[in-house]
Amino acid sequence: SARPAAKKAASAGTPEAPEARFANGPLAVVDVDAEGHVLAYCTGGLMLEVPAKSVPALVEWTLREAKLGQPRLSGPGRDADPLLVLTGAALERYGLPAALSDGERPAGRIAEGHKVVKQLTRAGCKLTKRGFGPWARIYRPAQGAERSCVQLCIPSWNALDPRHWGAAADLPPAELARVLGVYASRVMTPCGSTAVTGLELMTALHPPTRASQPDADGRRHSERNPGSLGSDPVDCAPCEAPDGHPLLKDLPRFHVRGPGEKLFEEAYDWARPMTDAECTLRHLVGIDVNMAFAAGANGLNVGLGAPTHVKSPVFDPKLPGSWLVDLSHVDLSRVKAGKEWVALDGDLLPSPFTPKGERPTGPAWYATPTVAYAQELGYEVRPLEAYVRHDNGRYLDGWYQRLRDAYLATMADLGVHADMAPADFLAAMDGWAERDPELAIVVSAVKATVKGGLGKLRERPRGEGWRPGEPWRALSRPTWRPDIRAAVISRTRINLHRKMVRHAAFTGQYPVAVLSDCVVYAADGTSPLDVLPYRDGKPLPGGFKLGVNPGLVKHEGTQSVLWGEEVRERFDAPELNLARYIKDGTVTGVDNGE
Repeated sequence: SARPAAKKAASAGTPEAPEARFANGPLAVVDVDAEGHVLAYCTGGLMLEVPAKSVPALVEWTLREAKLGQPRLSGPGRDADPLLVLTGAALERYGLPAALSDGERPAGRIAEGHKVVKQLTRAGCKLTKRGFGPWARIYRPAQGAERSCVQLCIPSWNALDPRHWGAAADLPPAELARVLGVYASRVMTPCGSTAVTGLELMTALHPPTRASQPDADGRRHSERNPGSLGSDPVDCAPCEAPDGHPLLKDLPRFHVRGPGEKLFEEAYDWARPMTDAECTLRHLVGIDVNMAFAAGANGLNVGLGAPTHVKSPVFDPKLPGSWLVDLSHVDLSRVKAGKEWVALDGDLLPSPFTPKGERPTGPAWYATPTVAYAQELGYEVRPLEAYVRHDNGRYLDGWYQRLRDAYLATMADLGVHADMAPADFLAAMDGWAERDPELAIVVSAVKATVKGGLGKLRERPRGEGWRPGEPWRALSRPTWRPDIRAAVISRTRINLHRKMVRHAAFTGQYPVAVLSDCVVYAADGTSPLDVLPYRDGKPLPGGFKLGVNPGLVKHEGTQSVLWGEEVRERFDAPELNLARYIKDGTVTGVDNGE
């Protein structure tokens, strides 16, 4: 079929509403056709002719004529910069390499002496500190309040990590514009890796500053935006600092901090040998919590400012912070589930207080949700000391809601809707990604945005050149907040444990393995419905529930009990975490010390 005619972009004129200024969408994929014409593939099937003969001219055309960009997500924020994605043919046309050389790859950018970088300098354009790399940001010095900035994405330089974007980098231009356009409209215009974008989304929804009310002279000033993290970084508490942090520079060399010195809130990696009764069952069924860490962020009260150190505090479950407390007395064989005390086989459950599921042996540092759960289970807590944050709020609520809505809308496009009956949901999830592989890429990217954004809150320095004691660039960001990451992971792990306790109290079934957000149970049948106690179509209150919403569960995979026993025997690992392999049963190379 004939290709639709490309349109010329209209020249910029008088100030326009955002809808008109960004009439052609948030981004375009720039390619060269067989006749040598440079075309910009926009969202919605629109194509624009690109007259630019050089990268500086391409930047100028984008800023003046292309009408690309996206309105701000929050009143005090700023509009998203236009994004240009350059295909291999476009790279060749504009004098850029098809791939970074071996010498350029460690730095992640082309050399400052490259002819295109020199062209930009001569044209009065600047690059950010990360230089001309896979996600290059090119800007002109601001004129008043107006930003003049264009973001480039170069897939062949590994801008679109296949772990998160699948085969997006290999898609034809129009299809790639669709994938990135759906992500941009539902999340935000990508501005780096999914992790970088996840972090930028937090800031876009809660900009650090806003304009004040007019003063006596009618002038407005910049002031902190309430509910944000502000413009200045804050120090973490010593217990929250990762190894190598400047706060720990006085520790002896090779000192290993134990639980009483270091906050260690991480996701589960726990497994146990199967009981004789479980070995008589036929199957191992894995269930996986949808968007578990996003659900853990929902409604969570987190610190906004610096911590305050207190000795012998009274624990306050509403106060975000890190608490040094002994939880070794919590006995999982007798706990409260709701208002009732219940008797359980505590040896068949992981401890809720440690990622490996081991019972604590003495005082350790925990985030607020972990300590609050010990109280919820019916046990007294007496912290020895704490670092608490009196300036706090539900900073991640808007972030969660935007990512939840993006996930649900895209899954609905793929035929999986909220509030489906359990059997209908399981049927809809069967082969969901094959219905529209391009939208399946968007789902993968949304999930990676959640995990990566939270990971960035405690970003560590990378690269062979870094040495302990040297500055971390990430520490200069207000969004370097390991305490917020710890609180989200703590709450996610506690949410999962609460469901496992309810499930055990009601059914007598206990998990065989737990890995992050996946739980494996032994069962007679192959379906989650053979594990989960539905009555008249209704799930156990407070337990696991099938569904697409964040916090609900889907089927991760089913293998035979014989498979599980054979794998553990083959690798001589009686507590090998079968949740890691339950999806397709493939086991390659196992670390015996898991």
